[in-house]
Amino acid sequence: MNIAILALAALIPLIIGFVWYNPMVFGKAWMRAAELNEEKLKSGRMVVIFLLTYLLSFFIAAILKSMVIHQDHLQSILLEEPGFGEPKSEIGILYANFMSKFGHNFRSFRHGALHGTIAGVMFAMPVLAINAMFERKKFKYVAINAGYWILSLAIMGGIICKFIS
Repeated sequence: MNIAILALAALIPLIIGFVWYNPMVFGKAWMRAAELNEEKLKSGRMVVIFLLTYLLSFFIAAILKSMVIHQDHLQSILLEEPGFGEPKSEIGILYANFMSKFGHNFRSFRHGALHGTIAGVMFAMPVLAINAMFERKKFKYVAINAGYWILSLAIMGGIICKFIS
């Protein structure tokens, strides 16, 4: 696992959020939809919020890796097989041969972005929508936040798929 690439991908929600929630983009509409104001936004400890956001985004990047890199599934299937960690064992040779032949299939930014988008649409958006319904938030609230996560996950997925070896 390449921690540096996951750490880089974890920056994406912060960078996208800086632009997405800017008052010149969706910030004003989001504040209205979330029933927030400038005073309430300034009341939080921003350093703690940004550090926790980065940590949680790192968790997201770590799990997103298994969604965008298909070769990880083979490793998880074979992990408990006798001799898996031994390169000269039968299973070690099978795994090495498979990875040499297919290890680079579907390892592009575009493919990772596709799976990141799917994760955003099929996981993040429904979670946000369910919470929003119980919080009595309107569609605009869901659309703004889901759009942010779909874009963030797409870019994170692209980076992870393309650059983790």
